[in-house]
Amino acid sequence: MFFGKFRSLEMMYLSRMLLLVCLALCLACFPLGAQAQQSAVPTVTFTCDFAHSEPDHYVISVSDDGKGSYDSDSKLSPEAEAEDTFHMDFTASQAGRARVFDLARRANYFEGEIDSKKKNLASTGTKTLTYKDAQRNTHASYNYSPVAAVGELTAFFQALSTTLEFGHRLDYYLRYQKLALDEELKKMEEMSNGHQLEEISAVAPVLQKILDDPTVINVVRARAQRLLQAPATRNK
Repeated sequence: MFFGKFRSLEMMYLSRMLLLVCLALCLACFPLGAQAQQSAVPTVTFTCDFAHSEPDHYVISVSDDGKGSYDSDSKLSPEAEAEDTFHMDFTASQAGRARVFDLARRANYFEGEIDSKKKNLASTGTKTLTYKDAQRNTHASYNYSPVAAVGELTAFFQALSTTLEFGHRLDYYLRYQKLALDEELKKMEEMSNGHQLEEISAVAPVLQKILDDPTVINVVRARAQRLLQAPATRNK
């Protein structure tokens, strides 16, 4: 009888240990599953390296769920001695991300050669477009591309970089140099009217802070308000 009880306790212990091992394996696999699901979200990334330009390096990613990220090495002003590493997460507008993924599709998701390979063209920097989803992981680098969809996508991302760099400087000026806000917003408004910016909604938080700040002069706040009312992206 004693050995029967011992045997029952031993089986119960082994059953509990097996259950704990199974739970541990499930928990270990969960982050991998979540990561795989996240990486399956279609994402387009644009990288630009162009020496002596401003910024001379930046990377923009836009996912199909609207999540966007931006990293650059830039100077807050021409007088700055060192570059400032800048990172920003943003939400792309529905129109903006629809345009990005439509252009990626029309560019065959950057498979194959997209550079013109012409030797007599001036360098406009090394640009790379990357597409990732559950089935694809493709990329292509170029200086100039004759593919119309690639050209449109390049222009979109370059204009988006310009918008986000405006947001970077505006945030700095609002905190440390408010007198510089008027000139900066004037330039931004002129470029917006000239259809040279994209996704102005991405920098809406800093524009709203300028609008809500009673220590900022009215003409500057009025510029911020007009920019907040501008279309998020230009339909072309």
